[in-house]
Amino acid sequence: MSNHQKRLSVPKSWPVERKTDVFTVKARAGPHGEAGVPLVIILRDVLGYVDSKKEARYALSQDAILVNGEPINDEKRPIGMFDIVGFPQREEYYRVFPDEGGRLALTEIDAEAADGRLGKVVGKQQVKGGNTQLTLHDGTNVTVDDEAYDAKDSIVIGNEDKSIVAHFPYEEGALVTAVAGNHGGKIGELVEIDVTLGSGSNIVTVETDDETFETVEEYVVVIDENFTDDDSSGGDDE
Repeated sequence: MSNHQKRLSVPKSWPVERKTDVFTVKARAGPHGEAGVPLVIILRDVLGYVDSKKEARYALSQDAILVNGEPINDEKRPIGMFDIVGFPQREEYYRVFPDEGGRLALTEIDAEAADGRLGKVVGKQQVKGGNTQLTLHDGTNVTVDDEAYDAKDSIVIGNEDKSIVAHFPYEEGALVTAVAGNHGGKIGELVEIDVTLGSGSNIVTVETDDETFETVEEYVVVIDENFTDDDSSGGDDE
């Protein structure tokens, strides 16, 4: 299997220029599946904190870079939507958040907001012992002992003990962001869920401060109001 990834064939969400070089770094297997962006691309191409994979490896060897609260030593570790990338020595923390068109970007947040990460529930099943297992958008599995959570809900997982610290149900009136499609990056209120009979996707209507748009249900994620507060007070997108 090739260790290289052609730039022209990377997912649209990757924050890389497609016509500057033929190849870029290929992510290792891990969270977020094929959509995961190698950490070195975040460090080199987005933030400009390193110039090469060698420099990235050195920085990682110093436990200077955290992903979701844990030190990472693999420059090819996949990074994706809603991950928290932290630089404690710099006192800098970023949330990976969809930008216009669904392209992944970094939004600066404060240290308190970096204590947990958001996850969209994409699967739910019963496991031994009568507990329920939730599968999140990045492939993470979380075991819970009640039925309060449903597919399409969002939860916040604390970095320290991996417990659920917040729960945001998927329902009309919820605050959502579009993470893909023509409206990627837009935030608004979910005002209507139009259930489609058969195997087709449900259509949702979202109302922002400036417009109302429709998109497929799979393209929206329920978020916390603090996401918009962070955007207005935390920093600029990279």
